Amino acid sequence: MRILVTGGAGFIGSHLADALLDRGHEVVLSDDLSTGRPENLPARADFVEGDFRDPAIVERLFSGRHFDAICHQGAQTSVSVSTREPVRDAEVNVVGSIRLLEAATAHEVPLFIFASTGGAIYGEVPEGTQASIETQPAPLSPYACSKLAFEHYLRAYVQTHDIQTRVLRYANVYGPRQDPHGEAGVVAIFCGRILSNAPIQVNAKSAKGDRGCVRDYVYIDDVVAANLAAVEGRMTAPLINVGTGIGTDTQQLAEVLLAKGKSQGSTSEMDFGDVRDGDLQRSVLQPSRIPGLESFVDIETGLARTYAWFEARAAALES
Repeated sequence: MRILVTGGAGFIGSHLADALLDRGHEVVLSDDLSTGRPENLPARADFVEGDFRDPAIVERLFSGRHFDAICHQGAQTSVSVSTREPVRDAEVNVVGSIRLLEAATAHEVPLFIFASTGGAIYGEVPEGTQASIETQPAPLSPYACSKLAFEHYLRAYVQTHDIQTRVLRYANVYGPRQDPHGEAGVVAIFCGRILSNAPIQVNAKSAKGDRGCVRDYVYIDDVVAANLAAVEGRMTAPLINVGTGIGTDTQQLAEVLLAKGKSQGSTSEMDFGDVRDGDLQRSVLQPSRIPGLESFVDIETGLARTYAWFEARAAALES
C-alpha cells in the first residue's frame, strides 16, 4: 500500500512511518517542520516539506501519486496555543484538514484516518468513571473544538463521497521523540529537566501541593498499533478511543522518573505549582478494542523506555 502520513517528522507520525515501512508499505511524509524534526524522518520514505494549508503543497503531494490511505497526524496540538491563538488553531486543524480531505476525495483515496483527541474532547471526566465513545463530547478548549469539528466534517463527507474514515481519539500519548509542547509533554519536560539536574514541578489539580491532574497516558507503540489496525483493515469501527483506562496523576510521573534519575546521580528535586488555567482535572478514557493489541504498555515500563531514550539522546549530544 502507498500511504500518506501528515506530521511525518513529528513524534507520532515518525513512529508510525517507521512501523509502516517495516511492514513493507510505501510511505510519503508531509511536514512543515515547524515542530517536527528532520532527524525523525526515515530515509526510506519520500518527504514533501510544506504546510497542508497551502493548496500548492497539497497539489504537490498528490501529483503523480495514488494513495491507498491517508494517516492525518499533522495538527496544531497545544491547548495553550489554541487558547492564545484560536484562529491559527482553526486554520490548521479545521481549514487545513478540510483542504487535505478535499484532495483525498478528488483523487479517490479510499481511506482517511484521523488522529483526534480523547484527552481533550470529553472535557472533565468525573472520578471513578471513564469516557467512552458514547460519552457526549464537552470540549473546553479551542483545540478540542477544532478536533471535534473536523470529526463532523468527516462524517459529512462519508455521506456524500466514496471514502471510508477512521477516527482515533488519543489519550495522552508519550514516549521516545516526544515533543515537550504536546498534550502529554510533561513526560518529555520531566525527562529533560531531570537529566539536566533542574527541578521539576507538579502543577496542582485543585490546590497547590496536591498530586496534580489525572491523565490516561498511552505509550507510543500502542498508538502505532491502533493506526496499523486502521490502515490494514483490521479495525472496522469508524471511531475508537486509544487509551488505557488507567488514570495517572502528575506526581506519580514525577516520582517514577525522579527515581530513574536519582539512581544515576541526578540532583533534580520535585516542586509544586499552582493550578494552570485551562487544565482539565481528570481525563481517563474507556479503551476501545484494538485488533492485534492484547494489552497496553504499563506506565512504569513506558516511562522507563522513554527516560532511557532521552538519556541516550542527551549523552549523544554531549559527545
